[in-house]
Amino acid sequence: MTPSQEARRLEDAWRDKRPISPLSESIGLESSVDAYAIQSAWGRMRLRDGDRVLGHKIGLTSQAMRDQLGVYEPDYGQLWETRFYPLEDGRVIMPADVFLQPRLEGELAFLLGDSLAGGNIGREQVLAATEAVAVSAEVIDSRITDWRIKLVDTIADNASYGAFTIGPWDRLLAGQDLRDIGMVVKRNGSTEVEAVGSDVFGDPMLSVAWLANKLHQLGVTMSAGDIVLAGSFGRSVPATYGDEFVIDTTGQPSITVRFG
Repeated sequence: MTPSQEARRLEDAWRDKRPISPLSESIGLESSVDAYAIQSAWGRMRLRDGDRVLGHKIGLTSQAMRDQLGVYEPDYGQLWETRFYPLEDGRVIMPADVFLQPRLEGELAFLLGDSLAGGNIGREQVLAATEAVAVSAEVIDSRITDWRIKLVDTIADNASYGAFTIGPWDRLLAGQDLRDIGMVVKRNGSTEVEAVGSDVFGDPMLSVAWLANKLHQLGVTMSAGDIVLAGSFGRSVPATYGDEFVIDTTGQPSITVRFG
C-alpha cells in the first residue's frame, strides 16, 4: 500500500466515523518516517478538498499522556481549520457526532509573530518569536479502533487530531515563566486533571522548540501567524455527548467546552 492509499483509508474513517485496525498491524507499519509520509499525504488530500492548515500540534509531551497511550516520544500533526471551533463568551459546543472516540486535553497555544527558522532553536528563540499565548482545549480522536495505537499509528493519524478551540490571546502571558502556570480540567464538575506547565516537556516553550527543530530537519519552517498547540498538561479525559468540561488556568479566563 502507498502513503496515499493509507491516507485515503484514514480520510474515509474520519469522514464516515468508522475506525480502522492499527496500521502497525494491518500493513506492518514500523518506521516513523513512513508514518509521517502517510500523515503528509493525508494533509495534502485535505488541502485539495478545501481545508486549510492553521498551524501545528504537538502530542505526547507530558509523561502522563505517554503513559496513558503507551508511547514514549512526542509526535506532531497539523491543525485543520474545518475542526476549529471558536469560543463565544468563553464557551463552545463541540459537535459530538463528528468524532469517533474523543478525549479532551488542556493545553497552551502559541501564536507566532515571527518565523522559527533554522536549527538549534531553544527557549529564547521561541520567546522572541511568540506574539501571544492562550489557553486551549484540544480534542484528540483516533481513527484507530479502541485507541489500540503504537507511535507510528498516531503519527500517521495526524497525531490523533480531532478539534480545538482557543481562549483570548494574552501578550503578557507569553513573557511569563510558563513552567509555573497551573491548570485544572474538570468534567461535569469533577476534577480530572491538575498539572503545571513544567509537566509539558519541562517547559511548554521547549515543546515548541522541539517541533521547530524537528520540522527544520524536513525543510519546513514555522511561520508568522501559525498557531502551535504545545501539548497536554496531563492525561486526556474521555468525552461523550452531554459532557461539559471547564479548564481553569492561572490568571486566565476559564474555557467551557460542552459536547452536544
